[in-house]
Amino acid sequence: MGKNESTLNDITHWIGGRRAGGPPSRTSEVFNPATGEVSGLVRLADAATVDAAVQAAKAAFPAWADTPSLRRARVMFKFKELLEKHHDELARLITLEHGKVLDDARGEVVRGIEVVEFATGIPHLMKGEYSEQVSTGIDQFSLRQPLGVCAGITPFNFPCMVPMWMFPIAIACGNSFVLKPSERDPSPSLLMAELLKRAGLPDGVFNVVQGDKEAVDALLTHPDLAAVSFVGSTPIAEYIHNEGGRHGKRVQALGGAKNHMVVMPDADLDQAVDALIGSAYGSAGERCMAISVAVAVGRIADELVNRLKPRVERLKIGDGMEKTSEMGPLVTATHHAKVKSYVDLGIDEGAKLVVDGRGFRAAGREKGFFLGGCLFDDVQPGMRIYREEIFGPVLSVVRVPDFGSAVDLVNAHEYGNGVALFTADGNTAREFSRRIKVGMIGVNVPIPVPMAFYSFGGWKKSLFGDTHAYGMEGVRFYTRYKAVMQRWPGSIGKGAEFVMPTAK
Repeated sequence: MGKNESTLNDITHWIGGRRAGGPPSRTSEVFNPATGEVSGLVRLADAATVDAAVQAAKAAFPAWADTPSLRRARVMFKFKELLEKHHDELARLITLEHGKVLDDARGEVVRGIEVVEFATGIPHLMKGEYSEQVSTGIDQFSLRQPLGVCAGITPFNFPCMVPMWMFPIAIACGNSFVLKPSERDPSPSLLMAELLKRAGLPDGVFNVVQGDKEAVDALLTHPDLAAVSFVGSTPIAEYIHNEGGRHGKRVQALGGAKNHMVVMPDADLDQAVDALIGSAYGSAGERCMAISVAVAVGRIADELVNRLKPRVERLKIGDGMEKTSEMGPLVTATHHAKVKSYVDLGIDEGAKLVVDGRGFRAAGREKGFFLGGCLFDDVQPGMRIYREEIFGPVLSVVRVPDFGSAVDLVNAHEYGNGVALFTADGNTAREFSRRIKVGMIGVNVPIPVPMAFYSFGGWKKSLFGDTHAYGMEGVRFYTRYKAVMQRWPGSIGKGAEFVMPTAK
């Protein structure tokens, strides 16, 4: 284990404005991925613990929903200030439990803060519309109101940013919230809870239940939960969408990805190679927007692979806390074994392994969950390493003859999360953006994650539900639309009316 159990971090829940324990018999180990050592034990919620969190959120909801939106915004302003003050502390927690390099963790925190910043505008974002005299003596207006208790179920790869795609907007809209973070890196959730309390958020408006599938199922079936947001793999996203919907929840479930980067013959190859190295191997490929397929168009293919090979071999891989590291370890030994098995599979399927990172060992961190960068060439669309999400530092090169073939290749894939095109031709970029069946597109931008005032989400099996995350799509998801028609006694004629109101 590496530590005496009594010295391990005790990672608890957060219910009703304070840390809360749970069944002592249900815990899960939390690792430092760089050393392979256990750093903490996280308590796993049972149905009773989930119910306690939901009941705390339910009790807090009426008063919070009645709080003027400007006062709710002021809490978000204070929360943003505290996040900035504790920026490095949050980033350090992320690196110690996830493994990504510290600069990447800092960037994750910044992208989360940007959503909080968007949420501070909630008095404007929730404004309705008003139309005078839609019929004689009748005015029409609309408004948006909060749903009630909402929940977020979030993945290990962004333990700070993805929760902040959800709860700042939900809370600013007047809802209360229960967060179920990944049990692999749960500590950032508790620091965010403490900062929300310090920002003036009333107790019970934000709660955290640590847990696994038992906690997830308890949330999905809880009668007092109104809505569920999820980010994770496609099989689980589909399960949450179907199960949550079956129990009457509003559900927003973002699934997996197989993101392509199409490199045209006229692309700036230096820029394209830089983009592929950063987007495929950053965070050890554990990003839902990581580029995992390079689509080499025409004559560019040989030179692209020749330039990628030495760059992958020279990746500086090590402990994410070390300033020189460009790529850290994978999150757990189990995930390391899974990613490695995909590399083995690619060889068996007949792909050409140009760079083999399976034997990598980090000096002084031999027990860490490190895998070197892997590069495949001559990958075919029928191969599992092309079809399935690997979620590790594995880049596949697929060769196609022309632009049309590249578009057809991307559109035929069951995932449609993100895609990038590298080209110097404006018309090619325009046609690509119009024709591609993917939710987020980058033109000479490898990871096109929208800014907080837009919205994040894919197509096809990368999204289950009707709305994307954060931005105005988030405001719509966390509110109900209400339309009101009104008139007053002085404008009402005598006698019963047997027709619908019309513009008479």
